[in-house]
Amino acid sequence: MTTDPTDPIDPAVPSGPYQGYVYAYPHKTAYRPLVPRPTLREVWANEPRDALFLYLHIPFCEMRCGFCNLFTRTGAPEELTGAYLDALERQAAAAWDALGEVSFATAAFGGGTPTYLTAPELERLCDIAGSRAALGAIPLGVETSPATATTDRLTVLAERGTTRISIGVQSFIDEEARAAVRPQKRAEVEAALDRIRAVGFPTLNIDLIYGIDGQTPASWLHSLDAALKWRPEELYLYPLYVRPLTGLGRRATDWDDHRLELYRLGRDHLLANGYEQVSMRMFRLPGDAADAPGTEYCCQTDGMVGLGCGARSYTSELHYSFDYAVGATPVRAIIDDYVRETDFSAARVGFSLDDDERRRRHLIQSLLQTTGLDRSAYRARFGTDPADDFDLAPFAARGWLDETPSLITLSPEGLAHSDAIGPALFSPRVRELMDAYEAR
Repeated sequence: MTTDPTDPIDPAVPSGPYQGYVYAYPHKTAYRPLVPRPTLREVWANEPRDALFLYLHIPFCEMRCGFCNLFTRTGAPEELTGAYLDALERQAAAAWDALGEVSFATAAFGGGTPTYLTAPELERLCDIAGSRAALGAIPLGVETSPATATTDRLTVLAERGTTRISIGVQSFIDEEARAAVRPQKRAEVEAALDRIRAVGFPTLNIDLIYGIDGQTPASWLHSLDAALKWRPEELYLYPLYVRPLTGLGRRATDWDDHRLELYRLGRDHLLANGYEQVSMRMFRLPGDAADAPGTEYCCQTDGMVGLGCGARSYTSELHYSFDYAVGATPVRAIIDDYVRETDFSAARVGFSLDDDERRRRHLIQSLLQTTGLDRSAYRARFGTDPADDFDLAPFAARGWLDETPSLITLSPEGLAHSDAIGPALFSPRVRELMDAYEAR
């Protein structure tokens, strides 16, 4: 065992509830160029390949929201989207050659906005994914936007087996959408939701944001109720984060208490309306969505194959991707380099996970879900108990943990502080790399 039980949970770290959103560990800002570059054959040689996640990334949007720090560019012409799909096909061929026999348990198209692509381009995207993944037999999630959720695009996605559509609404109030630098009209949003429901997908997810400038408890409830009229199978509630190099980056103020108030209001409102909480952000209707095919995929242990210059891939020992940026100019340069690339046989930028980092990732990915950390599964994988590897007492002292001999979960107040707990669990090595990363 390499982990020091006293390392590195600092009880002073959670000084506020919004330290950082942890959707994957480690963050891409901890990735560095791999020297020498390992071939994909080497990377995947000893990895299980029977229940993988396939992710295709489309780095294009029709507009850039003020809060967005995703790897994406706006205004891509058709020549560029076509060249990007050409490169995506080359990268997929290299991945299939390296992986050999492979089986995917679930798939997703993200971005950016995948539906920025035209209907024929979406057909081609599905062909690339479907060359190895059994689309139609496994869950497939696709992200969209009000402006690009057109009937022809949605029809292609439905016919090719899409089971989940996620639409970024953020607010049903036009003034709040403008304040978030997302210039859309409620009428456009509702027309898009009409089209999504008319085409028919098993799961509709609506993203909403709280903490927008000028948003009040009353206006937040108004947006929640507007979303509930569509009875979406899932709802994601995101706190507004102001990040460097984004449109709202110069408007940061201290609004932690306000965001926490809105979070609790939204959580309680959705629970009262029959939703169950899956994580700090995710709420869903009980039933079929929770029992959908593909739930055998486990993010703590199973790998991911990412295709596209903004996608990352996971194995048990290496996370890898391409260069990362947020600013418009470097993003465009990375995309231009990607579409010209002909050799995708090696991993270029990434992070190697030692035993400590693997334990840490398993802890974070488990603890931030309402299902919590299964101690027996952790012991079976690592041979130790998580309480022996990590000092969780500072969180327990704050009332953020519920512990039993079989399970460690976050309390309701712990879930509310997920964005403080997650970053507090980062290793010193990851923190140092992230701090040294120069935003561009």
